[in-house]
Amino acid sequence: MLIRNAWVWAHGPADVRITGDGVIARAPGLRPLPGEPVLDAAGGTLLPGLHDHHIHLRALAAAAVSIPAGPPEVTTAGQLSSRLRNAHQTLPIGRWARCVGYHESVAGPLDRWALDLMLASRPVRVQHRTGMLWMLNSVAVRQLRLDDCDEPGVERDPAGRVTGRLWRMDGWLGDRLPGTVDLAAVSAQAAAWGITGFTDATPGESGLTAAVVDGTVRQRVHGVAGTATHPRFTLGPVKILLDDATLPPLDDLAGQIRAAHAAGRPAAVHCVTRVQLALTLAALADAGRRPGDRIEHGAVIPAESVADLRGLTVVTQPHFVTERVDQYLSDVAVADRPDLWRLRSLLDAGVAVALGSDAPYGSADPWAVIRAATARPAGLDGGETIPAATAIGLFLGEPAAPGIPRTVTPGRPADLTLLTVPPAEAARAPSADLVAATFVAGQPIYQR
Repeated sequence: MLIRNAWVWAHGPADVRITGDGVIARAPGLRPLPGEPVLDAAGGTLLPGLHDHHIHLRALAAAAVSIPAGPPEVTTAGQLSSRLRNAHQTLPIGRWARCVGYHESVAGPLDRWALDLMLASRPVRVQHRTGMLWMLNSVAVRQLRLDDCDEPGVERDPAGRVTGRLWRMDGWLGDRLPGTVDLAAVSAQAAAWGITGFTDATPGESGLTAAVVDGTVRQRVHGVAGTATHPRFTLGPVKILLDDATLPPLDDLAGQIRAAHAAGRPAAVHCVTRVQLALTLAALADAGRRPGDRIEHGAVIPAESVADLRGLTVVTQPHFVTERVDQYLSDVAVADRPDLWRLRSLLDAGVAVALGSDAPYGSADPWAVIRAATARPAGLDGGETIPAATAIGLFLGEPAAPGIPRTVTPGRPADLTLLTVPPAEAARAPSADLVAATFVAGQPIYQR
């Protein structure tokens, strides 16, 4: 195919020829070959394909068939109870009610007894919007025989009773509650947004390679877990999860990082608090750094830690500032707000930064992430906004080295996103109007 009259990202006006799975020519005034299909870009921007550098694909697919349980759709205990009762009337007998996006502002900390008051006759599971916690009612607790379970994530009260709160047990639950998820629909929606690749950040998620192999997921996938090899699947960093309540000793975390490096893989450490970041930086100093080591999220980064992040990649989610503005204005001290979800200050300091959606725990729409990076809510701006073109560029890094930009260059894979507008207009246009075509390995996976 010949794409004519494009504004090629980082190069300017040019035509681009695709043959097989790669770009073979980029120059103004290329002439069509006999029988060659021609796509007129009409001055639209041709990008090297958006890559979501932090997403949870299977959880995103499951969220599409789940009940919203938190803001903005649900803001009170009465609304949550009503949604559960309505679901009980429509779901098949025996089917679990699966809820997502819960936050304590709705009905406080949930446990089995609080959920029993809302719906006691059907198994219910509610996921916290951070993704780290599931809350189950008593029917669900009994069906899973949690009283006999010795998994460390099963919370018990001082009397030894199971509370129905399960910490970091996604994989355990998934093995016992298999469900049908529509990964093809997730892939199709992402293609319409111009996404040509994902970094799936779910530890233990090895099933995505099969979804890539059979074509269910048409984008490239860079996974923190995986089995089979495929031209569109690559194995990425080792994900290391941290929670403040169960932080490992410094030596243990450094050992996990060394083990990742010894396996030839970088480390990607989950850091959403000050203490998690401080511990991670100390562990990296002890274990040594490897190219590709990443800080996932970087939700709170004190000013004094910014310089220490040089040489690492921070994969962050600026849209959380917009999506969780009420929570942050209510719960975060004014003096601490400049440390939330840093962006411009990291770039100004020479820190490599990439953007990811963290969907389904944030919006999966990359253009919503880009818009959030260009304008923050009052009271949380902190001078961290960046221009639209800069924000777009943070979705264009190499999967294994997000700080290195990909380009539309002869010899490169034809993973391409054609926009309908110039980059400066992308943050103002509705997401549904932005993408004209999306190509992976030279094949169109979306055309408007």
